[in-house]
Amino acid sequence: MKALTIRGPFRGPTGYDQCVRGLARELHRQGVAVELQDLSGWSPARLAPAAQDPLFASLERPVEGARTVLHFCLPHTLAASPGKLNVNFTMFETTSAPAGWVRENRRHDLVIVPTESSRDAWLAAGMPVHRVRVCPLGTGTESFSGTAAPLPLLLEDGQPVAGRRTRFLNISEVVGRKNLAGLLEAWVMATTAADDAVLIVKAGCYQPGSWDRLMEEIERVERRTGKSLADAAPVSILRGAVADSQMPSLYTAATHYISMSFGEGWDLPMTEAAASGLRLIAPAHSAYLAYLDASIARMLPVREVPAGDPGDAEQAAFLVGSNWWEPDCAAAVEAIRAAIDGRDTPLASARARIAEHFTWGHAARRLTAIIDELEDLRAKIPPVAALRANRGGSTGSRRSPPDDLPTPDRS
Repeated sequence: MKALTIRGPFRGPTGYDQCVRGLARELHRQGVAVELQDLSGWSPARLAPAAQDPLFASLERPVEGARTVLHFCLPHTLAASPGKLNVNFTMFETTSAPAGWVRENRRHDLVIVPTESSRDAWLAAGMPVHRVRVCPLGTGTESFSGTAAPLPLLLEDGQPVAGRRTRFLNISEVVGRKNLAGLLEAWVMATTAADDAVLIVKAGCYQPGSWDRLMEEIERVERRTGKSLADAAPVSILRGAVADSQMPSLYTAATHYISMSFGEGWDLPMTEAAASGLRLIAPAHSAYLAYLDASIARMLPVREVPAGDPGDAEQAAFLVGSNWWEPDCAAAVEAIRAAIDGRDTPLASARARIAEHFTWGHAARRLTAIIDELEDLRAKIPPVAALRANRGGSTGSRRSPPDDLPTPDRS
């Protein structure tokens, strides 16, 4: 693969933005001519101009010879490029992808997902097995090395966060799937104001009303537990986007990273925390099982429950019929206590695992191999968009391509 067009968000703080930036930067470094096309309307959140790497603006120019367009987007938002191979890099966080997404992806040349968990979700919904490939995402282990000077964070009373011996970090968008309410509930139940600890929550308030929702979640946690946040060890909530260049310093401000998420397509912050040398607490489900186990992280038991946020009727309808995974709150309480009490020494290095298997270099080489394979195969067979045109359909036709195309690797 000498050239590639990537269409996706890359100017904002969301996980998809970060993945586009990580892969585009590494492919460019490996000598691939990359053309970046911004996906407008993905999220209203944007990094400040000064926080944006000028490299990505330089990659917006057209390139010659790109036979494939790699779309980082939800399947139903993919606008196919006629005459090109159209590949959707996406993911999902429950046991089964929506049927509508599968219908859309059957119109594309290939679906790439980052983990077996996402692959299983597509197959459970009826996607042909040979039309889904797995390409794990990466982490910038050079930047996330645990050596950056910590961000000088302050508690509400003006005391430095660094003064607390045990410092937990969570980075999440304020959405129901991230289960910030579950994390805060475990924190309130596990800690007291006398504990030498702090929970740092980097809250992504990207949608209107997100901050109000988080405040309502805190009120519900306090009512449910009968304790206020003031009765627990301090919680420091950070708002606003953090530049890529500052993220390594955010991780080194912490000693532990914790997630209580209901499901993940990848969870880039968890892998960055691992690379930064933090001790990890994660639910034993979905993407986490691709790169974590009990030798390098405290894995929380989970149980399958119907997916969907009860307070979000639109999301509940979208996820009907699928499950996600609820982390055990009592196990999270014990994990937090063990960390504070110094009883959580891991058996092996999480950083070594990430550096050996999950860098952006690994991801870019795997992606290149998948696209090379597809381009070699389709050199003899027209792209899906051309097949539709030859049958009298249009780019927007809902006719599916044949599912019996040969492939050298059905994994």
